[in-house]
Amino acid sequence: MAPSINLKELQDLIRQRSLQGRAIVALAGPPGSGKSTLATELETALNKEQPEQAMILAMDGFHYDDLHLVPAGLRARKGAPQTFDVDGFYHILRRLHDRHEKFVAVPVFDRDLEIARAGARLISAEVPVILVEGNYLLLQQEPWSQLRPLFDLAVLLEVPDEVLRQRLTERWQYYELPSEEIAAKVNENDLPNGRYVMAKSGGEDYRLKSG
Repeated sequence: MAPSINLKELQDLIRQRSLQGRAIVALAGPPGSGKSTLATELETALNKEQPEQAMILAMDGFHYDDLHLVPAGLRARKGAPQTFDVDGFYHILRRLHDRHEKFVAVPVFDRDLEIARAGARLISAEVPVILVEGNYLLLQQEPWSQLRPLFDLAVLLEVPDEVLRQRLTERWQYYELPSEEIAAKVNENDLPNGRYVMAKSGGEDYRLKSG
């Protein structure tokens, strides 16, 4: 089992790693575990110390579009591993890791519209810290396992099931979905995906408790 770490310790460690060159940091965990919040908190804290020290790359930007998911029969499983362009994600990470280009354009997922916006964020070669957040960053199966060597530091978030259920329910309530649809999304897709993340992930340097 990987050792535990807290937010302040993680921030200090990232800062130290970035002094040796670009630090690509994986923040992995189940849906609703707080990955986006953690990434934003770290980005804000690091950029407060030094402007443009950190930027976020979210795995959600690599969702396949519904134009593919619907005819493939995968729309109801959106968010499962097979609904992401993992190879495209790998090549973007590779470009960020190699740091040969002045800028790398990356997609950003628009949750309100349920689509990824291509080229929505430009990450400069000058930025020393890339905070990568996503569910499946540390899956130990192909093709996801090809990602781990590109991370200089990897953290897996741990959250109790009951906290995940509450957070995921509140997420869908925000969009004013019917209660039956919310229950189906949480019980048949989100929670199973989250349990899969915790069962099949590995290779993390640290674990961080959330919730």
